[in-house]
Amino acid sequence: MTKIAKICVHFENDPGLDSIFDVSHKRIKEALKRNKEAARYIDLSFGHGEPGFEKRVADAEVLFAWRFPHLRIGRIAPNLKWIHVHGAGVEHLRPFDRWLPEGVRLTNSRGVHGDRANEYFLMTLLMLNNFIPAMAYNARSRQWIQRFNTTIIGKTVLVVGVGNMGGGAAKYAKKVGLHVIGVRRTGKPHPHVDEMYTPDRLIKLLPRADFVFLATPLTSRTESLFSKREIAAMKPGAGLVNVGRAGVLDHDALGEGLRSGHISGAVLDVMPQEPLPSRSPLWKIPNLFITTHSSSDDAVHYTPKSLDLFLENLLRYATRRKMQNLVDIDLEY
Repeated sequence: MTKIAKICVHFENDPGLDSIFDVSHKRIKEALKRNKEAARYIDLSFGHGEPGFEKRVADAEVLFAWRFPHLRIGRIAPNLKWIHVHGAGVEHLRPFDRWLPEGVRLTNSRGVHGDRANEYFLMTLLMLNNFIPAMAYNARSRQWIQRFNTTIIGKTVLVVGVGNMGGGAAKYAKKVGLHVIGVRRTGKPHPHVDEMYTPDRLIKLLPRADFVFLATPLTSRTESLFSKREIAAMKPGAGLVNVGRAGVLDHDALGEGLRSGHISGAVLDVMPQEPLPSRSPLWKIPNLFITTHSSSDDAVHYTPKSLDLFLENLLRYATRRKMQNLVDIDLEY
């Protein structure tokens, strides 16, 4: 029998993250049981943010982590061939050409959010259609102001960023009778999107949308994508949701739009600074409902699904097959 060459994999946990992101011995053990073929190849080590990362990662061929001293990683981990980011976003590691060693592959956990993210999206649409951000603000201010609306059926949602999350949102939007317009870089059709366009059409599409859903990654191309110009182009009384990244949205312009009534309500799950400081003016904007970057991370399934994805990729890596979820360095996601 041919002896299997073990792959040295280091899992580095970020102690600043919630426990649902903890790659614990228990979760690894359970994941290896579910992925027995991949388990044959792995020689693993763990870290939890304590001193000594350089020593722990020195012999690693593969690194699974969220935040790590990436600018020095080429020097402290000379055997590294692959890095998996425990999350969908990789903007905190830009620009890649400053540190990513040549030939080292970079993957992420996009696509594991699933129904949890879709349910949150549907909740936000129903909230906006029923003026819940405004109602919540009025309740905190002890104001009895009645607001009435009509059914959501037949209205239009514009999904900006039809990737894994945006595509799931489109699927759920169709379930409640919405007309779905999509914007994505390629303009490639999607089975749950009625009309698909490229980003250069965004301004012309905004006046048609009752709801705008931002689900784009943060890249040099999408930074400040939704600015004062885009907010002004929105349909009067429309609602906005951002679950992508805070950097795509001009929050000052959003505040102006909400205060003037041009935008009837907004739900934000991502903030310019997290945790959002108590002194931030965002807390005081009327008709704005804030959730704490918790829209899509399933408390039970997120890390197990991420580990299953990683171990499937580990098997592909070991057997020299095409890997999933490779980050395109030029596109930055």
